[in-house]
Amino acid sequence: MTVAYVGLGSNLGDRRATLEGAVAELGLTPGVRVLRVSSFHETDPVGGPPQPRYVNAVAEVETSLGPRALLDRLRAVEARFGRERGARWGPRTLDLDLLLHGEDVIDEPGLAVPHPRMAERAFVLAPLRELVPDGRHPVLGRTFSQLLADLTTGAIR
Repeated sequence: MTVAYVGLGSNLGDRRATLEGAVAELGLTPGVRVLRVSSFHETDPVGGPPQPRYVNAVAEVETSLGPRALLDRLRAVEARFGRERGARWGPRTLDLDLLLHGEDVIDEPGLAVPHPRMAERAFVLAPLRELVPDGRHPVLGRTFSQLLADLTTGAIR
C-alpha cells in the first residue's frame, strides 16, 4: 500500500459539499482508503479568467492503485461531479490533482508526480503541511513548510 496525497478544489456550486462528496466517492474506490482530509481553505483563484473564490483541501489516502490508475479514478470522480474541461485554470465544479504518490517521481505524457506546480501553490502547500508537517517534496528535498515560507517571502527556487 502506498500513501498518496490528492489536492481538492471547487469554485462553482456548493463548494464544500462537492469536496465532501468527492472524498466520499474516492473512499468507495476499491484499493483506496481515505485516511485524513485537511481543513478547508478559501482561496483566491490563480491565473485564468475572472472567477469565484475556491475552497481547497488535501486528502491523504492509502492505495494499492498505481499512479496512473489513481489519476484515472480522480478524473472519473471529477466527471461524476460535472467537471467540464474548458479554459485552462478556469472555474470548475471539482478539481482533483494527484500531488504525491509515495516517493514516486514520474514524468510521462498526461502524468507528472509530484504535481509539477505544487511547490508554487500556497493553496496546496498549506493543507499539505497541515497533514504532514515534516513532509518533504521528493524532488526538491525541501519541507512543505519551507516551500510555503518561500512563497510568502518570494524566494521560490
